[in-house]
Order: sequence, then C-alpha cells, then structure tokens
Amino acid sequence: MSVTVIKPGMLSSFQDRGREGYQHQGIPAAGAMDERAHRLANALAGNPDDPATLEMTLTGPTLRFDAPACFALAGADLGATLNGRDLPVHRPLVARAGDTLAFGARPAAGVRGYLAVHGGFALPRVMGSESTYLRSGFGGFQGRALAKGDQVPLRAPLAGGRDLDALQDALWQVRVYLPAALGAKRRDAIRFLPGMHWDEFSEASRQDFAGSEFRISPQSDRMGYRLLGPALSMSQPRQMLSEAACFGTVQVPSGGEAIILMADRQTTGGYPKIAQIATVDLPILAQCAPGQTLRFQPIGLEEAQRLDSERERAFTQLQEALAPLRALLA
Repeated sequence: MSVTVIKPGMLSSFQDRGREGYQHQGIPAAGAMDERAHRLANALAGNPDDPATLEMTLTGPTLRFDAPACFALAGADLGATLNGRDLPVHRPLVARAGDTLAFGARPAAGVRGYLAVHGGFALPRVMGSESTYLRSGFGGFQGRALAKGDQVPLRAPLAGGRDLDALQDALWQVRVYLPAALGAKRRDAIRFLPGMHWDEFSEASRQDFAGSEFRISPQSDRMGYRLLGPALSMSQPRQMLSEAACFGTVQVPSGGEAIILMADRQTTGGYPKIAQIATVDLPILAQCAPGQTLRFQPIGLEEAQRLDSERERAFTQLQEALAPLRALLA
C-alpha cells in the first residue's frame, strides 16, 4: 500500500505547514514554500487536516501507485500525466494500482507543484511535523529528498472492492469553485511592510528597495533568495544582537546584497532587516525562479492583515463547499 518512486525529479520532498514551537531550540520550521498551494492540494484531495504533501520543484518525479488512491495537484502546472493522459490541477483524481503518475517539462509559470493524497502519506511526525528539513536530514521520508526506488506508504489507500470508475465519475461531478482570494494571482510587485530597521537605512536605500528592480540570484534555495540589484546600506552601520528569523524577512548583510528568508531559514539572524514580505504574497514569491526579476511595493499593516484574514476565510469556505467530496471518499 505505497507509492514507488521510478524517477525522483529535481527536488521532491514532503512538507506540511512547518515545525512550530522549536525555533528557540535552534530547530528551523521548514514547511511548504507555497503554503497556499499545499493547502489547496490537501483540500481537493479530501483532507480536512494538514498532512504533508509532496513539494516538487521544476521537474517532477515519476511515481507508481501500488494501491488505489485519490489525489490532487496544485501550484505550478508541471505537466502531469497519468498513464500518459494529461491531468488537470485543482481537481480530485483517482489512481488505480499500477498507474504511473509522471510530470513533463519545466512549467511556463511557477516552479513548485504539490501532490496530496487522500488520508496523507504515512510519514512519522518529528517534533509535531511531517516536514523534511533537508540540511539536517530529519522529518519527511528519511529526512531527505526522494530517490529512485523509494517506497512511500499511504496512510489511507482507497478500500479494495470500490468501483473506481464510479468514484471518479462522482468526483468529477463535484463542483470546485476556488474563491478569488485563493487564486494564483500574478502581481507586478511583491508587497512588503517596513522592517524593524527600516528607518535606520539611508533614504537612498529605502527608495531603491521600494522603487528599483531586483533579480533573484542563482545562489538561492529553500533557505533564502539572494537579490541582485542596488546595494542597500544603513545610515550609520552598527552591531546588533541576533533575533528570531521569520519567513519573508528581508535582511541585508554588510555587503549590501539583500536576502529574503524562505521556508528553510535559520532560526536567528543578526543582520539588519529592511522589510517584511506580506504573508499574502509569500506564495507568489515561492513560485519565483532564480533569474526572475522582482519589484517591491509597500503595504499598510491593516491592509496586510485584512488580506490575510480574507484568505483564511476563503479556505474555510472552500472546506465547507468540499463536504460532498469528503463524503464520497469516506
């Protein structure tokens, strides 16, 4: 009752919403880079909770289902096929034992896709989370990215004897309307709030950050995005104590090259913080690739909080609307 890895893809690892409550012990949170897509995939696979999904980067894996399962895809469209037949994203789908799920060429937009299965993958919880922290080698599946020949067990494969054709037809009839707040919107600029040390940066640096174009460096990964662009500097450089690091914090080392901290960020940082990316735009940022250009736009705290609350209400509405889907899979 498992999924077998035929090809692992470029970087495929299991991630949930992160490992909370351990940063004070030096344990990074990790978790999905695009939390919106991760949660969408889970909802569409009939999961009311938050089991880990498979986060796939640019080139997805080739997987064989060794047991029937309901699954869903979200995030970047990586050209998924089931036994050679094209598959849509944002739909509940059925795989039979022996079916092969594969992914095609690099997507036209985005870099990360998410695969959820109904019931979740049977992974051990490490400090309350199924997320993989690749740098230290724990969590997820054996603390690493997928490799050829891996067999990942399913927690709740579809019961034997079910009429899978009838189930697929019934799932296809379920109407799936994504609230506007959950759509994969494209934006000309990533919204940010002033960071803790915003006022200590020079006027020229503040104007450059809010008005210039930056490019994501090839030296970027799940830990952080390095930005190539105008050098940023404080009005009066000074030493500062290390502080807790957050997803989306933009810190500036002494060389002036800004770094956006991402899902696998360190637990603390001692560099000045010029900005904090608004939570609602972190999924957009997570789907950006090295070499892509970014611009930044300020947003007020109340507006950022309103947009975040709107997204949470949309997820609640979506789960309520998908009750018929979960009933079919019960």
